[in-house]
Amino acid sequence: MMGQYLPVVVMLVLGVAFAGVSLVMSKLVSPKRPSAAKSAPYECGIVPGQDPPERFPVRFYLVAMIFIVFDIEIIFLYPYAVIHRSLGVFGLIEMVVFAVAVFASFVFLIANGALDWGPIRELRRSSPAVSAARTTTSTVRRVGQDGRGPGDQPGEVAA
Repeated sequence: MMGQYLPVVVMLVLGVAFAGVSLVMSKLVSPKRPSAAKSAPYECGIVPGQDPPERFPVRFYLVAMIFIVFDIEIIFLYPYAVIHRSLGVFGLIEMVVFAVAVFASFVFLIANGALDWGPIRELRRSSPAVSAARTTTSTVRRVGQDGRGPGDQPGEVAA
């Protein structure tokens, strides 16, 4: 009975030994000349101009929530895809309910502005909502002579 677990135990021991040897060797072999530049965080080659903020904005957490929600959905969709025939209609209904719940959470996050960044965010805050009176007949200009009033022709001035 123990023989079937032997490969797992050997791999576990080898993994722990490799991690331990790697940590000890990096401490023993690495050069020890610290400097301010070496201890600073690396930002893709860009020298940081200011200290990072103490707190992350809420928008960061909303985007993280979107990521987690879709990760969880994928984690639950994979097993369903494997055994969907044996679950039948019950499994299909449950997955539709789950997908609706995930989609509702996504709509909630989008409605709260989770993906509004930079200029788009400012533009949406400053511009009023579109009037319900606007239609394609009031906003789309027709090509040709139809729909043009006086003053709409090139070179004409409205009276």
